[in-house]
Amino acid sequence: MAGVQRWSGCGRCVLEENKIWLETPEGGQEAWYIVEQTKLGGKDYLLVTDRPEGDGEAYILRDDSAPEEEQALYTWVEDEAELEALGRIFADLLEDIDLE
Repeated sequence: MAGVQRWSGCGRCVLEENKIWLETPEGGQEAWYIVEQTKLGGKDYLLVTDRPEGDGEAYILRDDSAPEEEQALYTWVEDEAELEALGRIFADLLEDIDLE
């Protein structure tokens, strides 16, 4: 998963083995830690958090790039129904972690 990737709204990001570096609107970089990944309806999703361990804010990113594109285009999932469905999937995948 290494390489430079595009990230909607903030430009580019870099994927490492267990984290994704997102470029902020100000031009800085912010690390998000990949907790889990899944696929739903042909789309890839990442569950990310702002801390490598312990309690932190968790968010879901969706890869909106076309299959033929070499680079991913990640966007924040904001739709409540989509978040609820993905929340159940990630909760099943991570049954030992309490997701709220």
